[in-house]
Amino acid sequence: MTQERKVALVTGASRGIGAAIAQQLIQDGYFVVGTATSESGAEKLSAAFGENGAGKVLDVRDGTAIDALVTDIEQNYGPVLALVNNAGITRDNLLLRMSEDDWDDILNIHLKAVYRLSKRVLKGMTKARFGRIINISSVVAHFANPGQANYSAAKAGIEAFSRSLAKEMGSRQITVNSVAPGFIATEMTEQLSEEIRKKMSEQVALQRLGEPQDIANAVSFLASEKASYITGTVLHVNGGLYMS
Repeated sequence: MTQERKVALVTGASRGIGAAIAQQLIQDGYFVVGTATSESGAEKLSAAFGENGAGKVLDVRDGTAIDALVTDIEQNYGPVLALVNNAGITRDNLLLRMSEDDWDDILNIHLKAVYRLSKRVLKGMTKARFGRIINISSVVAHFANPGQANYSAAKAGIEAFSRSLAKEMGSRQITVNSVAPGFIATEMTEQLSEEIRKKMSEQVALQRLGEPQDIANAVSFLASEKASYITGTVLHVNGGLYMS
């Protein structure tokens, strides 16, 4: 890796949206460190990235592991100058039936991990006077969905967090933005019936589900010099499912 190449860290990069983001940033000239939750997943990422990146294991709920990972990246590849907080899960249920563990898991994996990772990379970005923090939110932060009170709250929190951090770090030329996907065709939606996918598509102005690459394109723009005057905003990529 040459010194001129910027390092990007993408969490949850082993499949779906995260995989598309990682590959797009490689095409954009970033050296990408992608995280997976298992050793086999990390090895697959390393093989897919080749000399353009590396796969690493990370549990985003573990603050000690986050610190160790970023330290390893800094020592071996350079400071993280683009952070994409993408890792996530769902624990859907009506609130009357939602356990505290289901609430806590979603808040820890989505919101607290964004706090920990963002805080950890800021020193390197500040020193470089360049940084791109891009947090993957969701249309459900704006578009109500029953059974997702935990997920919706976490994603709305991510967007509010991003605006505050954008204010704090603007003078250091560090931008902080969110991307809010709508209904995206991933491994999860492929398991749904054709009827359900059709009903989902009918809610979208463009009458189709989005692709992971649609989200990767948005992240690519926000991570580039072309977006140097954009910060504290939410970029909706939902085909017209929700219009702000």
